[in-house]
Formats: sequence, C-alpha cells, structure tokens
Amino acid sequence: MTRSPHARGFTIVEVLTVIGVLAVLLSITLPVISTVRTSARAGRCQSNLRQLGVAATSYALQNRDRFPAAILYEISGAGLVTKAWDFEQQPDGSVRAGALWAYISGPHQVQQCPEFEGASTFGNDPYTGYNYNTSYIGAEGRFPEIDGQGRWIDGWKVARLGLASGQLRQTSTTAMFGDGGWRGGANKFMRAPANAVENDLYTVYAGTQAFRHQGCTHVCYLDGHVSGSCACHEGAHATDELLDATTGFPLNGFLAPDDAPYDPRS
Repeated sequence: MTRSPHARGFTIVEVLTVIGVLAVLLSITLPVISTVRTSARAGRCQSNLRQLGVAATSYALQNRDRFPAAILYEISGAGLVTKAWDFEQQPDGSVRAGALWAYISGPHQVQQCPEFEGASTFGNDPYTGYNYNTSYIGAEGRFPEIDGQGRWIDGWKVARLGLASGQLRQTSTTAMFGDGGWRGGANKFMRAPANAVENDLYTVYAGTQAFRHQGCTHVCYLDGHVSGSCACHEGAHATDELLDATTGFPLNGFLAPDDAPYDPRS
C-alpha cells in the first residue's frame, strides 16, 4: 500500500495551536461552570433558610405565638438531655429530631448549608451550617438547678425567654435564621453584638454570621423573606483577640455594629 503524496500528519505548530485553543476555551468555560455551581448552592441555601423560617412560624402558631427555644436542658432518668432548635442530644450522645422537623419536608437537606463542609462544633449534630436568633427570638435555658427541696429545676423554668409576639414589630428587618460561622466552624446560635443579653463577649463573638457565599451571608427575616448581606461588621465590642481567636473575622462577623438587625423592638 502506497501513501498518497497529499497525505501528511499534523505539524508541531498545528498541534500546539489546537492545544492553545483548547486551553483558552477551558479558561473561559471553567469559571462559568464554577459560577453556575456557586449560584446553585446559594439558591439552595436561600431556599433552606426560607423553609426554616416557615417552620418556625408554623411552630409559633401552634405554641401560643412563641417561637421554638434556641436551647433547653432537661434532666431525664438517663441524665442530661440537650434540646436545641434543630436537634435533641440524649445523655448517651445520640441525636434525635428537633422541634422544627415536624414542619419541614426533607429536614436532612434543609438543615445542611450546601456551602459548608464540616461537623457541628456543638454536640453531635449531623447537619449544620445555620444559626438562629438566640439573643432575642429563641429562649435560652441555663443548666438545671436544684431547689431548696432537692428537686431539679430545668427546661423552660430556668430559661431566658425570647420576646413575645406582641414585641416583634420590625419583622422585615429582624434576622431569624442565617448562615452561622465562627473561627471553629459553624455555629447554630446567632448572637447580637451589643452584648446586652448574654453578658459574655466570647459567647457573643462565637455567634457570628458566616460570609461564605462569595463574601456574603444569607439571612431569613421574621417576615419570611430571605436576602443576602455583604457587609461584615466587627461589632461594637471588638478586640483583636476576639476577632482573630474567636470570630475568624472577616470570614465571619455581624450583620451590623449594633443590635438593630437582631432586635425586633428597635
């Protein structure tokens, strides 16, 4: 078999030209694909937060207009039970569904931020990434106490209650759920920066928002709408130590320097 005098292979210049064109196309295509994926995750995150807001409102309608507690501690025959807004942890460390699960379709997906990878830094929560306004909306319980008769006092009896429904005036500007984060990972208790409630700066500065969506954080407000906030604030009582060792600023921070986005009375 003889080769046609017109047949020839690719020259090195032609091969390099093709490779160069493919490299240019990849450099254009890959960022677009990455942007689409990031936008999709952001959309899922906003949908999750919206469902959490609906679930909390549904809970309140069936519980005397009180939103679910952020966290309560109760004594059982086996020991201490930790009841948070998302999960309940039993004395043996096992985790059960929390207060909002009955109002959510597919809570496994809803309670996991698609932009966050990692374990919860509170208990053994299998799904995490969001926090809940603990300073003003959700009740926060203290550890059980023993009264003068030697009886345990726990749960709602030793809790700092959230605001009553009649006090929730600024519903369109008050955060209820959001992307939670601090230096150690995710957090699930949203704290207001003015420190008028917790009286512990380390607790406050561990309850910040995660600006993990291309420098922005997502927030579900009391009226049910969800929007992004891209201004990460240090908070009124910031120190270099708090911001670096506790918060992990500027990856995490507050929605404002004061309590305005957290306190529905303001």
